[in-house]
Amino acid sequence: MSTWPHLDYLGWRETCSALHLYLQVAGKYRLAHTPWLNHSWNATFYVTPRGLASSPIPDGPGIEILFDLLEHRVVGTCGSGRSLSFDLAPMTVAAFHANFVRLVSDLGGTPTFNGSPNEVPFPVPFIEDNRDRPYDRDAVRRYHQALIAIDRVFTRFRTAFLGKASPVHLFWGALDLAVTRFSGRRAPLHPAGIPALPDDVAQEAYDREVSSAGFWPGGNGIDYPAFYAYAYPAPGGYRMAAVQPDAAFWHEELSEFVLPYDAVRSAPDPDAALMAFLVSTYEAAADLGGWDRDLLECAHGQPRQVRPPDAARAKAAPALDAATVERQDGRPKGRYRLVLDGVEAQMTYSRAGDGLIIIDHTEVPAALRGRKVGERLVRQAIEDARRDGVSITPLCPFAKVQIERHPEWQDVVQW
Repeated sequence: MSTWPHLDYLGWRETCSALHLYLQVAGKYRLAHTPWLNHSWNATFYVTPRGLASSPIPDGPGIEILFDLLEHRVVGTCGSGRSLSFDLAPMTVAAFHANFVRLVSDLGGTPTFNGSPNEVPFPVPFIEDNRDRPYDRDAVRRYHQALIAIDRVFTRFRTAFLGKASPVHLFWGALDLAVTRFSGRRAPLHPAGIPALPDDVAQEAYDREVSSAGFWPGGNGIDYPAFYAYAYPAPGGYRMAAVQPDAAFWHEELSEFVLPYDAVRSAPDPDAALMAFLVSTYEAAADLGGWDRDLLECAHGQPRQVRPPDAARAKAAPALDAATVERQDGRPKGRYRLVLDGVEAQMTYSRAGDGLIIIDHTEVPAALRGRKVGERLVRQAIEDARRDGVSITPLCPFAKVQIERHPEWQDVVQW
């Protein structure tokens, strides 16, 4: 079977809704017994080869909950060595809730937690939800297989960021597998107003600037599985950013970029297609939002290869200063080019008459991130502008941020 299986949301949405609510029951138990961790990270689940796991919950002897999506069971294990389970099968949410409470009690835990779901329309308390729910085992297995493939790409994407980043984890509120990067700066107070979610939870979740991406199996305003990406606060021009692959688009109602899962699954290289979406949407948020990308980024991690520490890169700075920046000047376009360790970075520009150069794009591959290569390209353009007696307008968000950080460069800038 393909590692990127077919997912038919409309065909399994009733089972998906049931699984969503079952995860909410277990997630609310974890939330009630685990100390708060920033941005609700204490409440999430994690993808495993067998399904979705809670990690240890500090209740009783210590309890971990696993939704085994291969054998279709909920498995509870505890620090005293006991392991208990019950089957995932057609049932009501009330029946699942009763089974789960019994399992936690029998493991020596205290099954006390809030009894109503979050982030769903018209929430019904778990113990009152007596509607029969189906359970499509094949659809659940395909969903799990998709999560494993997605988790693999999300995890690799996370390795290229040195700043604060979330784990790759599943939020049971909206049933989304997500990974989030942070600029390190405070964000304005979030307006909240998310259905069936306390305002203080939403506001705490977004109290720092973020670029976030994730995956929905369906629902949340769309009737198909899809990837999403957003920034909070969204910088000016974000929705107009050019993102990849071609199938990605801005969804006006959701105010997020969306990439259908089928577009990734059908791509010649699904991993590369998804990575392009993650990288391009992040770069749009970071460039337009003025993030310090040189400080926050690094190359993608590789097995058994230790990342060179910043101190080592700092010692290598003279080699960068000595590196030759090549200028390829044309009419009306041109570019600055720097090759370091066999990897090329570039910054392109356009001429607007004889006295003005417009910097429109800077591209620094991941292998050169954190070495101030982009800053070196901008500095060369400033030096050339002084020599040639021309002005520079930085339309490129990265170049604009670099110039704003260097007041001594602004004598040749035309805003």
